[in-house]
Amino acid sequence: MISEKEIKQRSNNQCELCGSVENLSVYNVPNAKEMALYGCNTCVEQMEASEKIEANHWRCLNASMWSEHDAVKVMAWRMLNRVNQSWTEDMLGMMYMEDDVLEIAKAAGDGEVDENQIIHRDVNGVVLDTGDSVVLIKDLKIKGSSMVAKQGTAVRNIRLDRNNSEYIEGKVGPTLTVIVTKYVKKL
Repeated sequence: MISEKEIKQRSNNQCELCGSVENLSVYNVPNAKEMALYGCNTCVEQMEASEKIEANHWRCLNASMWSEHDAVKVMAWRMLNRVNQSWTEDMLGMMYMEDDVLEIAKAAGDGEVDENQIIHRDVNGVVLDTGDSVVLIKDLKIKGSSMVAKQGTAVRNIRLDRNNSEYIEGKVGPTLTVIVTKYVKKL
């Protein structure tokens, strides 16, 4: 097992994922024997609790996914799969790992597709997530109102329908309304 002193030295006393220099500790990679990295509290907390993931924090993986250390590559791959946004898909497509390291990365179950998971996609097939912004691609009549939402209207901070992949919710003007995903494009 690699010692804490060796990990600190190889990381230059900074988080090996985001580069932070505060609140650092050794993080043992789950489902990977004798793999560890030096991580900040923010990264460690989000690696251990999926509900605390802040997608924008993980844009730092653009640099760290190229690390020469397997522990860093494994956790970068896992976090890119957990964040699961269009930009993470692009990064995963560029990432290279040896087959044995990829098997270790997959050991935690990240990257596996849940057949029952509902995935919302815009008109171009881009995956939509809660909080995304979209733009309407055609004029839409708002039911129960005389209002028409015009093509090009931005709808910010959308919410996803848990039961139907074709519906999202968002505010068009002052009105919270349900919108069909085939009439929106992600911004």
